[in-house]
Amino acid sequence: MKVSFNGSVVFVLLVPAAILAAVFGTVRGVVHDPDHRPVLGAEVVVKSSSSDYAQKLKTDADGGFDAAALPVGAYLVTVSKEGFAPSVQEIVIASGSAPMLHFQLTIGARAEQVTVSEGALAVNPEQMTPTTIISRNQIAMTPGADLSNSVTAITNYVPGSWMTHDQLHVRGGHQVTWAIDGVPIPNTNIASNIGPQIDPKDIDYLEAQRGGYSSAYGDRTYGVFNVVPRTGFERNNEGELFTTFGTFHQTNDQVNFGGHTEKFAYFASVNGNRSDYGLETPGPDVLHDRVWGFGGMATLIYNRDANNQLRFVTSLRRDDYQIPNDQDAEAAGVRDVERERDAFASLSWVHTFQPGLILTTSPFYHYNRANYDGDPNDTPIATTQHRGSQYAGAQIALSAVTKQHNATMGLYGFGQHDDESVGLIANDGSGISLTQGKVATGHVEAAFLEDQYKLWTWLTLTAGARLTHFSGAISENAVSPRVGAAIRIPRLNWVLRGFWGRYYQAPPLSTVTGPLLDYALSAGLGFIPLRGERDQEHQFGLTIPWRGWDLDVNNYHQRAQNYFDHNAIGNSNVFFPLTIANARLYGWEVTLRSPKIARRGEVYLTYANAHAEASGAISGGLTDFSPPDSGYFLLDHDQRNTLHTGFNFSLPWRAYAGGNLYYGSGFTDGSSDVPAHLQGHTTCDFSFGKAVAENLTLSFTALNLANRRFLLDNSQTFGGTHYAEPRQIYLQLRYRFRL
Repeated sequence: MKVSFNGSVVFVLLVPAAILAAVFGTVRGVVHDPDHRPVLGAEVVVKSSSSDYAQKLKTDADGGFDAAALPVGAYLVTVSKEGFAPSVQEIVIASGSAPMLHFQLTIGARAEQVTVSEGALAVNPEQMTPTTIISRNQIAMTPGADLSNSVTAITNYVPGSWMTHDQLHVRGGHQVTWAIDGVPIPNTNIASNIGPQIDPKDIDYLEAQRGGYSSAYGDRTYGVFNVVPRTGFERNNEGELFTTFGTFHQTNDQVNFGGHTEKFAYFASVNGNRSDYGLETPGPDVLHDRVWGFGGMATLIYNRDANNQLRFVTSLRRDDYQIPNDQDAEAAGVRDVERERDAFASLSWVHTFQPGLILTTSPFYHYNRANYDGDPNDTPIATTQHRGSQYAGAQIALSAVTKQHNATMGLYGFGQHDDESVGLIANDGSGISLTQGKVATGHVEAAFLEDQYKLWTWLTLTAGARLTHFSGAISENAVSPRVGAAIRIPRLNWVLRGFWGRYYQAPPLSTVTGPLLDYALSAGLGFIPLRGERDQEHQFGLTIPWRGWDLDVNNYHQRAQNYFDHNAIGNSNVFFPLTIANARLYGWEVTLRSPKIARRGEVYLTYANAHAEASGAISGGLTDFSPPDSGYFLLDHDQRNTLHTGFNFSLPWRAYAGGNLYYGSGFTDGSSDVPAHLQGHTTCDFSFGKAVAENLTLSFTALNLANRRFLLDNSQTFGGTHYAEPRQIYLQLRYRFRL
């Protein structure tokens, strides 16, 4: 059976949140002299660790300062005052965080006092949301992570994330949210697109959240990936050229350029890629599997004055995929293809009324298309499915940060317009042939309120709620309360955190009517209207910092009603969403990140023990109405144990090396009559690079170095069998130039 796609229709989504909190963070601080008296008028510079972006402040009469509207990432905070030695601290800002720093200056010393954490990007441990932040440097050094269609930066560093049947899954689900500068990119079509939303080479920082979300989020409960794009503040009218050449006639190229003044910054890129290996193949042979595409991205930032900033981001993508064949399909000359198009634009106005009080307004537009064209001679059924979606909306958020409170409130909403056509030709002698098109519209509105209250220096409480209204083929309302707490153990600085909350995911607009419904009925199927997924999650975790090392252990348990999945019409490649009555997703996650070892590099480990199970009948979408077996059954993407361990190191003579070892215990065995898993598997990736001239770097990368070819997935619910990726070797040239 060939690999295929979900091009199903879907719905409007939703909203949520004015994610001011998701757009920026705040750094607060207090400066004292050796007698612990506040220092008035000290100069504070909060500068990005990866660019020239900076804010300059003065301390007030209480020695305090407040730097707001800081994008996610790492910063150096420098405090200086005549007569005192400068003092520097490093801090990592996550979405909605507001850490408090304390500086005690020393009189008379000339050398800087530097308190710099040399560890990996460990975010504010007082947050209830388990978060991983991946930097541009890590993406560049991790084998395969900077390829245009790669999600390696996620699967290597985020526990419980993996690729199977060409889709990214997190914690056993594939409904995830991509956001740029905290503005969600709406795409309500469940798992209908391949690869990441953004070319990894355009990312400055990638913030990955998994569960325990602020009430600013809530529609996609399995993962939130907030992209902080490159802005031009890291450039001074410079450009960069990437080009790769490798096995399967691969090339993956990009040219980008950027620059900045004190008030204005710009960044733009154009990329193109092609390869004879694109999607996971149904067998060990790579047959009819070409991929090609191009895209681009641009960001503009204008700081009109100290209280007003405009941020514009736009991206374009075009990707075409041949659907890989098995030996029989290749011999029959089958030539199925998938064509995808995507465009996104967002304009954000950030206004600071006063220190700690910020309004963010972000209108946006998103266009997404996924067209599946089956070969007319395919057997037993030749299928065509074209789906286009347009989304338009805005988010507005207001946040207030005080000594004890970090509160946000906001509104978010958009409307969606879908057009879809489906065609079926039966080549089994039955004479069935049909074509049907339909248009669907809907909208979602949400409001949210949340406060993070620092009751004592060692205890932080969080409470919030989210109200959502969906209107489409049906109308639904949801109230989603959320509470959490974080306890910092004195002296040890260990942090215990806990969370309980509910989520609501608006349903797809998809429906089946007319000739298509008649065909479904002839195949023994019927259609039940889709309703939204409702989830309840609780989790607890422990963060242990030790000499720059960071160990995080997290336990989660999620129960879902109307769990979203897929089903096909007969033996065809036309997929429609369905919901299963109940699901439970639970497990343990571990991350370990080192400090800078010998000031050259880091090692990391991510491990997940995960369970993805469902029970009950199909409650929405296409179904044959047959009663399920009693008890829970394994979802097709259940994999109990997943481990990634690797390193990224800068070497002498301007060289670097990166490596990753992956182990998976095996996904669900769809051919087994009893609950079972496929065999475990291990792969290894490696990269090495060296600067051969001042502006020229060459690198060598090998993915799946041992060329382990094994059956990765034989799911009967999403396109048949899939084999693991073959060995891929490529050389990359990176050249920097002045404009």
